[in-house]
Amino acid sequence: MEKLQGKWLVAVSSGPDSMALLQMCIDAGIDCAVAHVNYHHRPEADEEENYIRSFCAKRGISIFVHNDPFTYTGNFEAAARELRYRFFVEIVRREGYQGVLIGHHQDDLLETYIMQESKNIVPEYYGLREEMLMHGVLFKRPLLHMTKEELVTYCKEHQLRYYIDVTNLSDEYTRNQIRHEIVEPMTTFERTVYLREIKQRNAVMQERRCRVKTYIREEKISLETYRALSQDDRLTMLRMFVEVTPHYSLKHLQGIDHTIMHAGDFIIPMDGFSLVSDGTYLLKYIPEEPYSYVFNSLDELQNIRKEHFYTGQGSTGVFALTLQESDFPIRIRSFQAGDKIQMRFGRKEVHRFFIDRHIPQYQRQTWPVVENALGEIILVPGLGCNVQHYSTMPNLNVIQY
Repeated sequence: MEKLQGKWLVAVSSGPDSMALLQMCIDAGIDCAVAHVNYHHRPEADEEENYIRSFCAKRGISIFVHNDPFTYTGNFEAAARELRYRFFVEIVRREGYQGVLIGHHQDDLLETYIMQESKNIVPEYYGLREEMLMHGVLFKRPLLHMTKEELVTYCKEHQLRYYIDVTNLSDEYTRNQIRHEIVEPMTTFERTVYLREIKQRNAVMQERRCRVKTYIREEKISLETYRALSQDDRLTMLRMFVEVTPHYSLKHLQGIDHTIMHAGDFIIPMDGFSLVSDGTYLLKYIPEEPYSYVFNSLDELQNIRKEHFYTGQGSTGVFALTLQESDFPIRIRSFQAGDKIQMRFGRKEVHRFFIDRHIPQYQRQTWPVVENALGEIILVPGLGCNVQHYSTMPNLNVIQY
């Protein structure tokens, strides 16, 4: 193992992979400290913590231990991973270290790749990266070229005590099944074939990501450009556009892609936002809460500026109406399903106006309507006012942005 500059935090669980990594760092003369997380999830947890503390004390290595009671909801593995990586990041930032070294090895890489395939996931990266940034902290995996068996042998040759997590022996978890039934029985030739495949797929993905990234401009994508691409390119660009942390399945993305390809107007709910179309571009839209403002006089309505509309002095057109004292209090609110307005040619459902004027669905949700004291809609900006509030000398304009 080559010597690294600066001081590094080594993640040590007490297993053979992390103990081998720590010893290799010591032998290479790497300035390092140790981080250990005790989840109190197994009977041996305290014994393992004491062993690592003793190992570091004998060698003058600083150690940071997280051993507060661990409570979680949902999946233990996911919650535990989130806890320890957050712990590592906090230490590196506080102590000013170069980054974190993790003992992931070749078996872990193969297991991750096969899990990705079994779940039909198209990830940001196949297998495991040798280096990655998390919350601005560099994580390195220097042992990906070594097998689990080689690391166990290394520990035995260097008389390193290590512990085996008994939960890794159970086939209760999918990853353990893959480890025991597929990865561990692999021949050297089979491993080589898998590793070559992973490398090739990552190279293809990297080329495609670099190419389609150029189509994402100012947080939007031209629908014409999107629809002209191959499906593989579309799905890659879609994943880059919507994901902060990759987690959408290929099937989910294919469903989104089908909607974008075949629907003229759509709202596709995502996590915290929606994918929408304005007819020209694919956009990310954060849903907004309904709004409602009450005004008691014409004076109060002069030169109002709100997020979705503004008012001005009356001039004829589709934003104008003539108000009487009996109309007050006036309410300007967002559109609601079922809204109707009495026009010269009959009573019109407001949503039909949106359809006729090709107003995108997401814009309809915040489109303003003006309602009088009787609860009648007397103006829909862009459509016009009802018959009782039309005149050649209107006294108010309400204009939507």
